[in-house]
Amino acid sequence: MRIISGKYKGRRFDPPKSFKARPTTDFAKENIFNVLNNSIDWEETTALDLFGGTGSISFELVSRGCPRVVCVEKNFAHASFIEKTKAELQIQSELMLSKMDVFSYLVHCKEKFDFIFADPPYDLKHFEDVPKLVFEKELIKPGGIFILEHSKDYNYSNHPLFEDQRVYGSVNFSVFRNGSI
Repeated sequence: MRIISGKYKGRRFDPPKSFKARPTTDFAKENIFNVLNNSIDWEETTALDLFGGTGSISFELVSRGCPRVVCVEKNFAHASFIEKTKAELQIQSELMLSKMDVFSYLVHCKEKFDFIFADPPYDLKHFEDVPKLVFEKELIKPGGIFILEHSKDYNYSNHPLFEDQRVYGSVNFSVFRNGSI
């Protein structure tokens, strides 16, 4: 795992081989962030990282200057790795780790975010419910962006807030934008 840009650029962290998480590849992460750089001012962005896994996306967001990133991860080993890496980077208040099930978090969340990233396990039982819950709970601020990482087996192009799909190798990103301003 490598941080692509920002104040921690180039830092590498290797999760234990026993991890069940499938981190977003550095290639895919670099490319999707290059696209996002054209429409997001990271230093003014509050972000939510659902299914945090290794914390790769959360650390990238903090490195780029996000003042508030909430990372949701229920797996104890994964959450411990995120906490350990957070301590190594000496990240203080910018990153908050919520150790709980994403679906429970979404049901109870009252906060709205400028940017939400979700990378659920591809075999997650209710995978298709993730975008539905994010939009039903109105968790995205007007003009905000939601990115869902998924396999080629999913197609969200008919969703009313769908904006774009990016494919980098075997990684697919569906990009949604809350059009209300």
